[in-house]
Amino acid sequence: MSFDQLGLTEGLLKAVAEQGYTMPTPVQQQAIPLILEGRDVLAGAQTGTGKTAGFTLPLLQRLKADPSQARKPRPVRALILAPTRELAVQVHESVKTYGKYLPLYAEAIYGGVNINAQIRNLHRGCDIIIATPGRLIDHVLQKNVDLSRVEILVLDEADRMLDMGFMPDIRKILSWLPEARQNLLFSATYSNEIRTLAASVLRDPVEVEVARQNATADTISERVYGINREYKRELLSYLIGSGNWKQVLVFVRTKHGADRLEKQLQQDGIRAGALHGDKTQGARNKVLEYFKTGKIAVLVATDIAARGLDIEQLPHVVNFDLPQVAEDYVHRIGRTGRAGSSGEALSLVCPEEAYLLAEIEKLLKRQIPRVADTGYEPVSLKVLDMPKKNAPNKNTGKTDYRHKKRIDRGRAKSGSGVRKDVKTGSRGKGRGTR
Repeated sequence: MSFDQLGLTEGLLKAVAEQGYTMPTPVQQQAIPLILEGRDVLAGAQTGTGKTAGFTLPLLQRLKADPSQARKPRPVRALILAPTRELAVQVHESVKTYGKYLPLYAEAIYGGVNINAQIRNLHRGCDIIIATPGRLIDHVLQKNVDLSRVEILVLDEADRMLDMGFMPDIRKILSWLPEARQNLLFSATYSNEIRTLAASVLRDPVEVEVARQNATADTISERVYGINREYKRELLSYLIGSGNWKQVLVFVRTKHGADRLEKQLQQDGIRAGALHGDKTQGARNKVLEYFKTGKIAVLVATDIAARGLDIEQLPHVVNFDLPQVAEDYVHRIGRTGRAGSSGEALSLVCPEEAYLLAEIEKLLKRQIPRVADTGYEPVSLKVLDMPKKNAPNKNTGKTDYRHKKRIDRGRAKSGSGVRKDVKTGSRGKGRGTR
């Protein structure tokens, strides 16, 4: 099936063709005709399946087809709610890209930036708003926007919004919307909470599910490296340098850990940047732009980047720390292997994280392949061997778990291809270079 068989208008088909797309993805094949019919849709789709275009294209066509778009001042006719600033920006870009030949206006409103520019844009009028819940509520309470004429509501990454505690905000926003509207709910997973939300929002919905629940894409190659915690950074630098990786997204658990790892990688001669919630929106936009354009090779991020980042053909994702919630593993590694491209997802797992790995594999219903020779002393990842929480380190120091592989006398290629010194170990001064 091609895009011109889905019932899309010429302007949308032209915009799609300019992006180089010829064949719709499975979620697009199923969702677009249903949305064009005006049906409520509950869609379960993994990241990287093309779901954003799956609701953006038919939404744009339905708004254009209605003569009410000529009304002035322009009422808000479509509302797309997203859990994070990054996802709101990404969806806004998609709306602008696919709607470039249509007489429709869209605005993205989210926190972390000056509100005055958003107020001016909203007062000029727009057809489509893409928003994070908190900032949208601020605008409604300040009477900068009226939601009483919304015709289409989209809840994107609904499971993530629930995870982040947005349910009270969502219910408040729903109370401001008209009863008669089309509702679209997209979620990567189907929890009981999602089912409850869908039942309260959707009317006689059609369910679309293009990948089995909590599945990872077939295009992603996954591997686990069992390694003691203190050698993770050394192994990561080695993998990046020896593989001459140009672009890798590295997930860590905490903001402090992201900043620390960023500095350590820079000391190893690797161009790296950090992305987390304490960064200003301007700083976040800047580091993302550097990553996408290749000015930095490594983006170290907390789970704020697990969803919403759309980086074309991202080749590598590394779990430096395993996520606390097993479902987040699927979302994290879904940043690679998108739209049919191949990708690689590596997890550096220490014995203390064995129980997290067990939860992930229980969710996936399969074991993730282990790397037999990591270049370090083998460690056990059996849950029974996991030290108790907050138990003291029983390592006597008698065993030297230093990296067994040679790194060309301590020199490895950085992402830029320039050979740099790679300092080893994470125990401070005195270890020197290899």
